[in-house]
Amino acid sequence: VPMGVLSCMKYLMFIFNVLVFAGGTCLAGVGVWVAVDPAGFQDIVAAKPVLSVGAYLLLAVGIALSLLGFLGCCGALRRSRLLLLV
Repeated sequence: VPMGVLSCMKYLMFIFNVLVFAGGTCLAGVGVWVAVDPAGFQDIVAAKPVLSVGAYLLLAVGIALSLLGFLGCCGALRRSRLLLLV
């Protein structure tokens, strides 16, 4: 396999993992926002009973995606197969 192809794949995997990390960070941010200030968010969403459960679910999923994206970025830069498989 030519070296240029491997280098391109490395950077594509890094960019994809950065996008996953950014999405997870945004989800975690929205989860924190809803958990801290549910009254400001209730104007946007009509479903009030599931709001507190949804906030913690968004927070948990966001943290998990951020962690996976970070590990993927480290794995892509170091060419670590173990980190990429996680």
